[in-house]
Amino acid sequence: MTERPAPTPTPPVRAEKLTKLYGTTRALLDFDGSFAPGAVTVVEGPNGSGKSTLLALLAQTARPTSGQVHYGAELASPTALRAAVGMVAHDAMLYPDLTGLENLALYAELYSVPTPQQRIEELRARFGVGGFAERPVRTYSRGQQQRVALCRALLHAPSILLLDEPTNGLDTDSVKRLVDAVVVERARGAIQILVTHDRAFADRVADARIALRAGRRITVDPASSAPYRAEPGVTA
Repeated sequence: MTERPAPTPTPPVRAEKLTKLYGTTRALLDFDGSFAPGAVTVVEGPNGSGKSTLLALLAQTARPTSGQVHYGAELASPTALRAAVGMVAHDAMLYPDLTGLENLALYAELYSVPTPQQRIEELRARFGVGGFAERPVRTYSRGQQQRVALCRALLHAPSILLLDEPTNGLDTDSVKRLVDAVVVERARGAIQILVTHDRAFADRVADARIALRAGRRITVDPASSAPYRAEPGVTA
């Protein structure tokens, strides 16, 4: 395996009194939270509780009505923050008329990935992205889109990984691959914040849990089980 330089230490991400209103609708209210490098935080709650809004605010794809997010001096500029964040949202953020490989090559260029072809092949193997990657994305199943979207999010080895319902459309083998990928990113020191309704998946990866109800943080529980460990042979 190719040696990679040690990553630059990532400061914790800290949210302070984050509030987001859409007109008179409250999506998130006075959210406080801190997210540490090398830890996986699972955000849970019913539909409409503010989970996706929280991820959008942390990624700065949405602006808070009030409150702020602290990223540390290294990520003070918008350019540095964009380079540090990898995100999977409800939209796969893939160009439908390009193939999966063409999408990954384009994003690798945008992120200035140093050895793009090698990195793409590493991620294809990690997520089981086979020959379908040579077809246009518009021909993909939901699960195929999700696997390529996960590759896209990890292309540039982000220090902050935000995943919104990452198991959507994935079969059992693909969920297992995702779990192993989360373990690899934990070992690399990435901050990982995952929104999911998949309790079994959450139980396998969570170091910490946050529950939201009607836009409010209601509790923080320790993980219900020990962090999942990757199978032998799964490495960073």
